Amino acid sequence: MTEQHEAPSGVSGRALQKDIPQATVARLATYLRVLATLADEGVAIVSSEELAVAAGVNSAKLRKDLSFLGPNGVRGVGYDVARLRARIEDVLGLSQGHRVVLVGAGNLGRALVGYGGFQRRGFTVVGIFDNHPEVIGRSVAGLVVRDVAGLAEAVAALEPTIAVITVPDDAAQDACDRLVAAGLQSILSFAPCELIAPATVELRRVDLAVELQMLSFERVRNADNVSEAPANSEAARPAAGRLSRRAPTAHTSAIHQALKHSAAAHTASSHTATEPSSKGSVVTP
Repeated sequence: MTEQHEAPSGVSGRALQKDIPQATVARLATYLRVLATLADEGVAIVSSEELAVAAGVNSAKLRKDLSFLGPNGVRGVGYDVARLRARIEDVLGLSQGHRVVLVGAGNLGRALVGYGGFQRRGFTVVGIFDNHPEVIGRSVAGLVVRDVAGLAEAVAALEPTIAVITVPDDAAQDACDRLVAAGLQSILSFAPCELIAPATVELRRVDLAVELQMLSFERVRNADNVSEAPANSEAARPAAGRLSRRAPTAHTSAIHQALKHSAAAHTASSHTATEPSSKGSVVTP
């Protein structure tokens, strides 16, 4: 068994966070997802090449990313899946877990609350709020939808660390203001509009339309690259052929099977997530 992923000189994950680039943080989250899948499938050791392929990066970039975490892996042996997973969770601030409240009990909000993958990754939804009389009082994944008018009092009791906004554009700023007033400093918004918050509040936005537009662009660009490349060129070959030149082993097959299982589970659990309606009050049920 390898000895690895201990913080250098006793340095905590929090102490290392300030030195990690934002792009690396995003990739660490991807590595964590892959490692969680491997752990579920009973994989104990993974090589840098295998982890890089699964995460969609090259092995040099992966090793550079993991170097921010301190000593990692053993040459010729690989990474201990459980230890590396725990180290990344520590650096990402997931070791103690997070309590999440969500504002907006429409289609998207209900789908997110019902998604079991969040809790497996350390995020527990503890409250869901709306202002529509027909929605308030309903049960969603075991939680009763509360009136957003009582958000401040509920936040004081629930002690959440993160809030999620799943309301239409015209209600998003009000939801954000309520959350900030209640003391939330980490907010994720699914509303495509720009929101205003104090500099002390970390506000991130997920615009589903923008993500679809990026996919559209990549699809067109990839199609153009394939059509312009000679038939026998490296660019014309399937991308999967460039990921690994080694013959698959039982170990790598287990990894690929684990990733296939993860992708299927993600597809099954996320297909009901739809954008909230902009009609009515906070969100239409």
